[in-house]
Amino acid sequence: MKPLVLISNDDSISASGLEALITMLLPFGDLFVLVPDKPRSGSSHALTVGAPVKLSKIKESKELSIYTCSGTPADCVKLATSCLLPRKPDLMVSGINHGSNSSVSVIYSGTMGAATEAAMLGIPSIGFSLCDHSPAADFSAAIKYGRIIVKKAMKHGIPTNISLNVNIPALPAHKIKGIKICRQNRGNWNEDFELILDEAGEESYWLSGYYHNEEPGAKDTDETALSEGFISIVPVQTDMTAYNVMKKIEYFEKD
Repeated sequence: MKPLVLISNDDSISASGLEALITMLLPFGDLFVLVPDKPRSGSSHALTVGAPVKLSKIKESKELSIYTCSGTPADCVKLATSCLLPRKPDLMVSGINHGSNSSVSVIYSGTMGAATEAAMLGIPSIGFSLCDHSPAADFSAAIKYGRIIVKKAMKHGIPTNISLNVNIPALPAHKIKGIKICRQNRGNWNEDFELILDEAGEESYWLSGYYHNEEPGAKDTDETALSEGFISIVPVQTDMTAYNVMKKIEYFEKD
């Protein structure tokens, strides 16, 4: 029996990154694709709770089935594993995202929301992102190195309840220096909201901003690896407990 691979993303059915991901994964097993029917970037681990999730079939065969739904990336994983797949997937892969999900962006990422949802369900999972926001981005390096990463993950496994956050620099394949296991860089987004007035004078705001790196030059982070031409892999877990702080706040338990 061929491995069963579940695919999702947050850029929707129309994204060229999804086409690249399907191309990347075709050699590895039977593919089942369930993605949002419209872009859901920044949706993180959001779920649809106030409305039904509508499902549409695009293509169905043993080797490659493609569906869309009106929900979020996390909805896609829940719906596929609960209702649509014949068995538990051997691997879940999300992406390939248009734009980086390194550092604190992992918190906001719908791409990683799908991957972490799968990890919570005990499914080995990987989220792929290319550091290029262009709709016409070149995914050839991502396909080449993505296959290397997937092959190793399927051979050696991924620890239970862990997902891999993989970010690929926007470089030709021959200029990528290799792969580095990293920690998440400390940083934050400084938001800037642009005020917009419509024809009726109604106000709205358009979100923009820039990333502030709190530890430039740190040797073991994803941001440094990417800046030096390496692919970064950060193992991600859903347990957000700050274990090193627990002792420091024991005063809450005392009279």
